[in-house]
Amino acid sequence: MMKRKPYETWQTVKAQLLAEDPLFRMEWEYSKPFRVVATELIRIRSEAELTQKQLAEKIGTTPSVISRLESLDYGRVTLSTLQRIAHALDLELDIRFLKKAS
Repeated sequence: MMKRKPYETWQTVKAQLLAEDPLFRMEWEYSKPFRVVATELIRIRSEAELTQKQLAEKIGTTPSVISRLESLDYGRVTLSTLQRIAHALDLELDIRFLKKAS
């Protein structure tokens, strides 16, 4: 286990873990789609100038559900929920599979 200095930033620590810890690297790559979805949900809600409560009302759920969906480590979002959000914000949902970078 690497020894961390108290002043190191998350970016520094993350870079070191990615370089040195295969299990961390595997988990980081696996969780990427969940982080992307969460950050995109935050972005589109912010651009629509909606609070979590307002978005929740638009799709018929609670603010705590929106909060969980926007959590970087939640990982249980469904396509039907994403579709409801897209519809409520007059957006198109586009899901794609891409080849991995070598």
